[in-house]
Amino acid sequence: MADSPDPTASATAPAPAPQDRPVYVIGGGPGGLAAAYALRARGVRAVVLEKSDRVGASWRGHYDRLHLHTTRRLSGLPGLPMPRAFGRWVSRDNVVRYLEKYAEHHELEIVTGVEVSRVERSADGGGWLLHATGGRELAGSAVVVATGYNHTPRLPEWPGREAYRGELLHAGEYRNPAPYVGRDVLVVGVGNTGAEIAVDLVEGGAARVRLSVRTAPHIVRRSTAGWAAQFTGIACRRLPVGLVDRMARPLARISVPDLSAQGLPRPATGLYSRVTEGAIPVQDVGLVDAVRKGRVEIVSAVDGFEDGKVALANGDRVDPDAVIAATGYRRALEDVVGHLGVLDGRGRPVVHGARTPKDAPGLYFTGFTNPISGMFRELALDAEKIAKAVARDADRRLPSRLPR
Repeated sequence: MADSPDPTASATAPAPAPQDRPVYVIGGGPGGLAAAYALRARGVRAVVLEKSDRVGASWRGHYDRLHLHTTRRLSGLPGLPMPRAFGRWVSRDNVVRYLEKYAEHHELEIVTGVEVSRVERSADGGGWLLHATGGRELAGSAVVVATGYNHTPRLPEWPGREAYRGELLHAGEYRNPAPYVGRDVLVVGVGNTGAEIAVDLVEGGAARVRLSVRTAPHIVRRSTAGWAAQFTGIACRRLPVGLVDRMARPLARISVPDLSAQGLPRPATGLYSRVTEGAIPVQDVGLVDAVRKGRVEIVSAVDGFEDGKVALANGDRVDPDAVIAATGYRRALEDVVGHLGVLDGRGRPVVHGARTPKDAPGLYFTGFTNPISGMFRELALDAEKIAKAVARDADRRLPSRLPR
């Protein structure tokens, strides 16, 4: 990895000519690295700006037992497949190793310790101006925002939580079950993270594990007779929502037992309908068996805290030793690009991939969707599309190009 002279230039240095401006990629995770490589492969200079001191920062912070829910073969980024030695379901540590190797193998131009606080149109209208740490003002011909789907932990403002006597933490702070051996733990949220942490706690020796559920999720097997759920997700990606909903119902009844008696009924809403609303199915990595055997107890949603206890929506009060909130993340894009009118009401980019917002040409987003076909796969596809669009625009403006 090589440092770029641009991010270390002083704020008073003369602005580079349009043809000398690189494409800045904000974020050194899988989406940013893939975009940088795809741009470089098309002869476009790309500089990755990463706020931490290493690439793959968000992956380094995930819990220990995490594995990709997508297959190794369909999770490689452009230009470098994941090693077969990683196995079919790649571990968190191997994902980090892969990202490090990816940056090194492709000799990507990465500058660490630089956080972008605001992006705006350049004064000459020919590109973008990035405001970054240390008073830096960086002029780019285009910008790819790849700061990640899981950027800023979202901890609900539950009433009374400041009086809770136990330990309260977001799932982003959870690493492994060692601190919870012999303890009573409540996990809030039944997405993939909450489901997997609940199983991890049970297997790791927690005395009691309860899982707070507001809306019953769709649960799918990660793999059935060798057929990965990802394959089905890819096949269904562009089918009508109603058709996929109808197809999914009988498959769910065959592959996943009815857990209604344990407090986890089958959802009333169709699987793909829920996906379009942003709710990804839970891939079973032990939750079904744990719930069936009573090792993970399903309880009602959390309404708040009263008298130091957790108040549930059904009126119950529970008093766990610890509460782990698997309550999701915010994209946290408002300060960076919110003023440009490129976000929807939920703070998500209005476009992604090769498309740019109507009033912000040259501004691209990747990694802000959570597709059933696999995040890494979609990041790889987006990277190629973005690079193609940027190169096409660059050819029209005749900038300097790297040798192919």
